[in-house]
This record gives sequence, structure tokens and C-alpha cells, in this order.
Amino acid sequence: MQRRDVTLAAVAVLVATACVLLGRWQLNRLAQRRARNAALAARLALPPLPVARNVTADSARQRRVVARGVYDFAAERSWPGRSFQGTPGVALLTPMRLADGSAVLVDRGWVPSPDAFHVDHALYREPDSTTATGIALIPPRGRGDVAVAGFLPFVIQLETPGPPSNRGLPRRWPPPALDDGPHLSYAIQWFSFALIALVGTAVLIRKGR
Repeated sequence: MQRRDVTLAAVAVLVATACVLLGRWQLNRLAQRRARNAALAARLALPPLPVARNVTADSARQRRVVARGVYDFAAERSWPGRSFQGTPGVALLTPMRLADGSAVLVDRGWVPSPDAFHVDHALYREPDSTTATGIALIPPRGRGDVAVAGFLPFVIQLETPGPPSNRGLPRRWPPPALDDGPHLSYAIQWFSFALIALVGTAVLIRKGR
């Protein structure tokens, strides 16, 4: 075997090894995603948790909750930089005052905003007294003004239908996706690249002879 053939074969083996490792990495990510999906599905299947002052973040996280109270639209805030199907906008975070004196932020959904910051809150009012049913989420840090100081340590993302007026806005966020994502297809692609590298190099060496 010529030195050129040895070099080609060595390069092909290195490329194929790297592709196989990347494929296995995608399979590991798929397994992790399925495990997270199973845990999330189990929490979502639990009966809705009534929201009260003594509900902790750990007990409510990624679980359906139900809160009964009065919206405080005067203290409503925006969560900027939230897009919906590629359109810039904001999420409306409205404090809900509960009967026990505590309060929780409710993500009532998305509304359009050209600069993804400013919005006329008065356009998207809903009835003051209501029952909010949704999923309790822990707000990420460093994502605009989403601090929960003075409120219960989670945000309720509404699942109930939006109001019939105001063009159906605010738009409620879709439920969390529990699919496998692209990891399996990526793994198949990487394994295919490994096979192509080995077979293609073998063909080149044979033709060179």
C-alpha cells in the first residue's frame, strides 16, 4: 500500500471516529431529553396545585397550578424581547392578589410590540376577578424585569383561552413540547457521515490502484 493510501485511510478513520463520537453524543442528549420529558409529563399529570402563601418553588415548579384572586393591572409589567412565530413582542406579567394576602405574577401571554419593549397595557385588560390555571415556571435570571421580589417565587403561565376581544390577544403560550427534538436525526446524520468517510476513502484507494 502506498504512503498516500495510508494517509487517506488514517484521515478517514479519524473523521469516522469523530463522527461516531458526535453521533453517540446526540444519542446521549436524546436519552436526557426523554428523561426530562418523562419527569415533566409526570408532574403535569398531577392534580392542579392550589396557589397560596405556603406554596414553595420546588413544589410548584413545572406543575399545573390554580390561583383565584384579583388582577392588579396598575402594577402590571412587561417581559420584553418575547417573540411569537417570529413577530417581536412582550409578555404581560400581571400581579394577582390572593385571598390570603399574598400575590403571584401571572404571565397572561404575548402581545405584539415593534421594539419588543413598549406596549399599551390598557388594550389588553381582562376581568379583574378571575381564576388563573396554568403552569408554574421559575423565571430565568437576566431576562428583563421578571424579578419576583414581593411575590410568590414562581410565575403562572396561563393555559386558559384568551379573551374574545382585542383580536384574541394576549395570545397564550403553547404548552411545553414533549417531543424527541432533532437529536435522533442528527445522530443518524453523523453515523452516515462516518460510513461515507470510510466507504468513500476505500473507493478512492481502490480506484487509485
